[in-house]
Amino acid sequence: MRVRENVPISSLTTMRLGGPARFLIEVETKADVASAYAFARSQNLPAVPIGTGANTLGHDEGFNGVLIKNVMTGITEDPDNPGIITAMGGTVWDDVVEYACKKEYTGIEALSKIPGLACAAPVQNIGAYGQDVSQCFYNADVYDSETGEYKTLSKEDFRFSYRKSIMNTTEKNRYFIIAIRLQMQVGRMNRPFYNSIEEYITKHNETVFTPLNVRKMVSAIRAEKLPDPATTASAGSFFKNIYITEEEVYQITSRGIPIHRGNDGIKINSGWLIEQCGLSGQLIYGIRVNPKASLVLINESAKSFNELAAARNFIMNTVLEKYGFKLQQEPVELV
Repeated sequence: MRVRENVPISSLTTMRLGGPARFLIEVETKADVASAYAFARSQNLPAVPIGTGANTLGHDEGFNGVLIKNVMTGITEDPDNPGIITAMGGTVWDDVVEYACKKEYTGIEALSKIPGLACAAPVQNIGAYGQDVSQCFYNADVYDSETGEYKTLSKEDFRFSYRKSIMNTTEKNRYFIIAIRLQMQVGRMNRPFYNSIEEYITKHNETVFTPLNVRKMVSAIRAEKLPDPATTASAGSFFKNIYITEEEVYQITSRGIPIHRGNDGIKINSGWLIEQCGLSGQLIYGIRVNPKASLVLINESAKSFNELAAARNFIMNTVLEKYGFKLQQEPVELV
């Protein structure tokens, strides 16, 4: 394993903010994981898993702890259990999607081009355009930092919900994900798709809806609307959408607020609320509200987490005052 000291969090996260992390350890084997946690204990420091930092925010004072990154890569398929694919945690998530689509498996094609690693995908149950990881998740190999044991956790163990699992709620930072398994099926998504995909289909006269072609469409949509975190400082969707109950539908739609019904429930697009508040495209404390997708915040000139927090609070307060909805931040903070 590789141990580095005083590594700027700004170099480890796509929002590119944050002071130094006391240690960064890259684990290259399963055995390295236990060794990394043992090192953290020997230093009397907390240990936190980190991926590409696409959903992580650093504070200005840095992090007095040990960040542990999975760099184990590879995708395999069990010959005795067709459709069960294993992705090592350090594998780029989009490589997993591409592999599945080329095998004509459906279930994650709409999750194309979501930045991050395979190990991060189930942590917040990533989702887009009607699909999320929980729908095809099978299990994960993990290290339990509380007991010092290697375990396999099932889908039920993860207790998935919208952008949640035990990994970012009740058992946050307890488990280190070594590898994930997905139960895939040959097939394709059914129409109607989400509005942006349907609009793309109409505009480009698409008639083929295989996993590979849906992946192509989703990739094109994301490329047009969303900044590439490799070249533009951002953290993907900064705010979560708002889920409502059936009983709330009439009250909300009567106010002129559109809703979307999907397999994952009834939701209000938080980006729409931000747009209606006149914030789309605005530069706030050095943070730009993406004019093409208002859920995304771009770090255009902010130099500190405090500036990002000020921009976040301004957006949240503006939406709250106009619509009465309290937006929830999606990226996690290193504290």
